[in-house]
Amino acid sequence: MGPFVLVCGVARLRPKHIGIVACSAEGAALCYRTICDEAPTLMGRHMHPEITMHTHCLGEYMEYVSRNDWHGVAGLMLSSANKLAEAGADFLISPDNTIHHAFDLVAPRAPLPWLHIVDEVAAVAKSRGYRKLGVTGTKYTMEGTVYQQKLAAAGFEYVVPDAAARAEIDRIIMDELVNGIFMPESRTFLQQVIGRMSHQGCDAVVLGCTEIPLLIDDVSSPLPTLDSTRILARAALQHALP
Repeated sequence: MGPFVLVCGVARLRPKHIGIVACSAEGAALCYRTICDEAPTLMGRHMHPEITMHTHCLGEYMEYVSRNDWHGVAGLMLSSANKLAEAGADFLISPDNTIHHAFDLVAPRAPLPWLHIVDEVAAVAKSRGYRKLGVTGTKYTMEGTVYQQKLAAAGFEYVVPDAAARAEIDRIIMDELVNGIFMPESRTFLQQVIGRMSHQGCDAVVLGCTEIPLLIDDVSSPLPTLDSTRILARAALQHALP
């Protein structure tokens, strides 16, 4: 495949080929759709970069995640990364916040460069002038170190929900959202959690699970949202453009 592509009859440099290391179907689909939906504004009618996705099943990932076996998670991510490299991808993204706990085990061994989802969220938060962020996601994201370390390093304060709220948010994600189930009462619960974060001084909330944006957005959230799924997709799109 040559380095150029025809756009409206004009030869232009071909965009980079995006490789998506997927984990949960709903979040990966949202990421893919965002790239395809927003690319035409930048590239022309019906245009988007070449995209290849590989997905090991969520159940395999969760076997490792539930045991805090991040080496096992890294193995699955590398398996996908290698398949995507063979398919011709130029760089990689993973629209799954939880498995980024294994990122430091993956990146040095990966065949291609990656964009890190939390780096992209932090960059957007800084560009919008936010200073204190609420963090939502799976229990592994809310109780782990990936967001916490990177947000602190970027100069942000952050707040996570209390233990009972963390447990309920994790249940909503794993029992409902990853299965495409979107319950009004779950939206109300998240709105209440985010409302409490606003009273704790947060000026934005990170939707740090790729499925949460399917349930709540800027219209329904008491705080401005940092939609990690769409932020990563937009960063990948920008990175792909010549």
